[in-house]
Amino acid sequence: MTPRSIFANLVRSESGAFSTGYGPFTLQSALQPIFRSNGSGLEIEAFEGLVRVSRHDEPVSPGEFFRLVSSSDIADIDSILRTIHILNTGRLNRSRTGIFVKFHPGLFRAPQEMRQEVERIKLAGHEAGLGAARIVCEISEKFGVADDIVASFIEHMRAIGFRVAIDDYGAGDSDLARLKRVKPDYVKFDASWVHDFLDNSAGYALLRVIIRQMLDEGIEPIFEGLEEVWQVDLCEELGVPLMQGYALARPELAPTTFNETFPESLADFAGAPAPRNEDTPSVDHPAPSPAPGSRPALARHARTFGRRQSATE
Repeated sequence: MTPRSIFANLVRSESGAFSTGYGPFTLQSALQPIFRSNGSGLEIEAFEGLVRVSRHDEPVSPGEFFRLVSSSDIADIDSILRTIHILNTGRLNRSRTGIFVKFHPGLFRAPQEMRQEVERIKLAGHEAGLGAARIVCEISEKFGVADDIVASFIEHMRAIGFRVAIDDYGAGDSDLARLKRVKPDYVKFDASWVHDFLDNSAGYALLRVIIRQMLDEGIEPIFEGLEEVWQVDLCEELGVPLMQGYALARPELAPTTFNETFPESLADFAGAPAPRNEDTPSVDHPAPSPAPGSRPALARHARTFGRRQSATE
C-alpha cells in the first residue's frame, strides 16, 4: 500500500463519511466523545478516532487485522487512518470540538519521516477545516522511543500548533518526572489502572494527589474506559477535567448521531441517555460484567449532560 498522496485511497460514502480499504478489508472511523466537566455538567471536548474493520461485511477486530497487514504497509495504514478520523470529525461541522488520533513514533526510522507525517496530518486538518490546535496527537507511554526523540518530536508538533497526549499512563513504568520532560498537553490514564484505584480508598487518595500534580504542571488528565456511572461521579469528585467511556457515550461509526444527541450548543440541552450504536463492534472496551462485591452503578437518570439535575427534577 503506497498511496501517491494521503487522499489516494479514500472512499466517501453516500452519508459523506470517509473510509479506506486494504485488500478485502474495509476500514472505517468510529468516533467516541471525550467529555469535559465544566462545573455544571458535561460537554464534548473532543473525539477519539477508533478504527472499525470489516471483511465482506463481517467485523474483524483491529488486533486480528493488524496481524495480517504486511510490515511494509503498517506505516501507510497508520497514516491513512489518522486522515479518515480527521476528515470525518470535520464533517460534523462543530466549531470547537477536537480530534485525538493515535501516533506511533516507533513506526518511523528517522526524524525526517516523523516530520513528514506531521505535515500530512496538518494537510488533513486543513482539508477537514480543523485548525492545528484542534488536533491532538496521542502517543502511548509505551512508545519505546528515547525521551529526547519524543520531546523533539513534540516540540515540532507544538511549533505547528498541534497538541499532544500521552496514552496508557499507569500501564507500565509511569513517571511524572518523565512527563515533565516531554511536556504533553494531556495524559490519558490506563483504564484498568484507573478502575483498580477508584475502587479503594487508598487508590482514590493517590489519584487525587497525581491529578493535582499534573494540573499544577499544566497537564490535563483524561480518565478513559469509564463503564459505570459511579466511576464518573468519583472522577468529578476528584476534579478530573476530561472523561471518556461507555458510561458517557459509546463509539459510533462516522458520520455518527452526536450532533443530535450532544449538540455543541448546550444552552437548551438538559441531557440524553448515552447513545448506543448496536452496529458498532465493541472491541476497544468490551462491555463489563458485574464483579462480585463491586459497587452498584447509579441509576442512569441520575446523570445529566449539559447541567446537573436538581433534587426537585
